[in-house]
Amino acid sequence: MQDINLKNLNELLAMLKKGEFLEGMERFLHADVQIREIGQEPKKGKAHCMKVEEDILSGVAEFIQYTAHTIGSNNDDTTFYEATMEFKTKDGQHVKQAQAVVTTWKDGLILDERYYHPNA
Repeated sequence: MQDINLKNLNELLAMLKKGEFLEGMERFLHADVQIREIGQEPKKGKAHCMKVEEDILSGVAEFIQYTAHTIGSNNDDTTFYEATMEFKTKDGQHVKQAQAVVTTWKDGLILDERYYHPNA
C-alpha cells in the first residue's frame, strides 16, 4: 500500500505546485477526512474542509509557489513532506510559509492530515 500512497502524494503535490488546491482536495480527500492545523480544532468531513479552503483561496490575489521537499513514508499508511507556500493576498500581503505535513491514507485517499508550522 505504501507505493500507492507515495504515488498519490506525488500526484497531489504536482497539483498543488500548479495551484490546483481544490482539485487536489476533490481528488484525494476521503469523505471522512480530518484536517488539523496544530493548536486548532480539526476540520472534519470532505465538504467542510473544501469549503474552508475555498474561503481561504477567495482572499488570494496571486499564487506564487507551492514547493515540496523531503517527501517520504514511514509505514504502510503514513506519508510526510515539508513544503514552502508563497502567495499574495487581495489586501496586499506577501505570504511565504513553511510547513511540515503528515498524512494518514485509507484506500488511497487522505483520511487524516496534520500541518505543522515553524514559529506557530
